[in-house]
Amino acid sequence: MNHPRGLFYLAFTEAWERFSFYGMSALLVLYMVNQLLLPGHVENIAGFTGFRTTVESVFGPLSTQALASQIFGMYAGFVYFTPLLGGIIADRWIGQRSAVVIGALFMSAGHVAMAFEWSFLLALLLLVVGSGFIKGNISAQVGALYPQADEARRTRGFAIFSMGINFGAVFGPIVCGLLAQAFGWHYGFGIAAVFMLAGLATYLYGYRHLPARVERRSGGKTDLTPADWRVLGALVAVMAITIFQSVGYYQLANVLPVWIQEHVALEVAGHTVPIPWYQSIDPLFSILGVPLLFWIWRLQASRDREPGDLGKIGIGAWLCAAANLVLVAAIAGSRGAPVHPFWPFLACAVQGIAFLYYWPTLLALVSRAAPAKLNATMMGVAFMSLFVSNNLIGWVGGFYEKMRPIEFWAMHVAIAATGGVLVMLFGRGLSRVLATAGADQPLRSSALTLEVER
Repeated sequence: MNHPRGLFYLAFTEAWERFSFYGMSALLVLYMVNQLLLPGHVENIAGFTGFRTTVESVFGPLSTQALASQIFGMYAGFVYFTPLLGGIIADRWIGQRSAVVIGALFMSAGHVAMAFEWSFLLALLLLVVGSGFIKGNISAQVGALYPQADEARRTRGFAIFSMGINFGAVFGPIVCGLLAQAFGWHYGFGIAAVFMLAGLATYLYGYRHLPARVERRSGGKTDLTPADWRVLGALVAVMAITIFQSVGYYQLANVLPVWIQEHVALEVAGHTVPIPWYQSIDPLFSILGVPLLFWIWRLQASRDREPGDLGKIGIGAWLCAAANLVLVAAIAGSRGAPVHPFWPFLACAVQGIAFLYYWPTLLALVSRAAPAKLNATMMGVAFMSLFVSNNLIGWVGGFYEKMRPIEFWAMHVAIAATGGVLVMLFGRGLSRVLATAGADQPLRSSALTLEVER
C-alpha cells in the first residue's frame, strides 16, 4: 500500500494494546461491585484500608457501588493525565521508541497483577503509568514515519492506525467478557495480559523499522500576540464545553454496566448476553458511522449547509443527551419490568455517533487553530479535558444508589444537553474568534483520522 513498514507494526501493536485495555476496562466496575469490594475479598487488597480512608476523607462515606464508581473514574481520568508526563520524558530523555517499550512492560505487568486480589491497587498504578508512556508516543511515531511534505500519505497512515484502535476497542470487551462469564473474572483479566504481551512482541519485532526519537519542530519565537491569546482562550472554552457531553458519554463504561446487570433482561434465545459486550457497541458504531457522516456532510456541503466545528460539537452534545434519553424512555416504558436488551444497545450505538461528532472535531479544531508555538501543548490540554470528565463521572456515579434509575439517567440527559445549550449561547462568538485563526471551517473528511485515542 506504499506505506512505511513501521506503520503496520505500530497499527498491530496498538490493536493488541487497545484490545487488552478495553477488555480489562469493560470488566473493571462489574468485578469490583460483584466480587472484589465485597466482604471476604476486599480485605485481601494490599493497602486498601488506607486508600479507602483517603478517598472517603474527600468524598464522604461510600457504598460498594459508589466506591467502585469513584475508583473507575480516578483510574480512567489518570489514564488521560499521565500521557502528558510520558511525552515530556520521551521528548527530553529516552525517545519515543524506548518509551513505548517501557509502557508496554508496565501495562503487561499491570494486567498480570490484575489477576490477583492483593495486587489490585498496584495493577491500576502500573496500567496508568504504562498508558502514560504509550499514549501519544506511539501516535507521534506514526507521524514521524512520513516526510514533512507528505501530508496526504500521513493522513491515510493515521486512518490505518486508527483502524487498529477501533478493532481493539470492539473485540477486547467481547473476548474478555466472554471468558470472564464462562470461566471467571481472572480469566478475562489474564487474556488481557496475553494480548498486551502480544502487542509488546509485535513492537519489538518491528523495532528497527521505527523512529527512535521524534524531533519536535520549533515554532520560532515563543511570544504570543493578543490574537493568539484570544484563540487560546476560545479553545479552552470549547474544551470546557465538551466536558459536559464527555460526562454523559463516558458513564457508559462506569455505571451503565451496573444498571444493565440490575435492570436489563439479558436472556436472548436461551443465551445470556455478557454485559461487557455492550462496551463494544459504541466503538463499532464509531467505525460504521464514518461513511454515513461523510455522506451527510458532503450532502450538506453541496447545499452550503454543512455545520462548522462548533456546530458539530453541539450536535454531538445533543446526540449524547438523546442516547441517555433512550435509557429514560426504556425505563419509563418498562413499568418496573426488566428492560429489553435492545434499548441499551440503541443508547450505546447513538453514543458512538455522538462521539464521532464532537471528539475528532475538537482535536481537528485544536490542531488547526492553536498557535504553532503551542500546538502540541494544546493537544495535550484537550486530552486533559478527559481527565476532568472521567473524574467527574466517578463522582456523579456515586449518586446512582441515591436516585431512581430514571432520575439518574435523566440527570445525564441534562448534563449532556448543557453542552448543547452552551454551544447555542456562545458558539457564534467563539466561532468568530477562532475564525481569525482560520479554524471554524467545515470539518473535512481527513479530520476523522484524528480519532486516534478514545
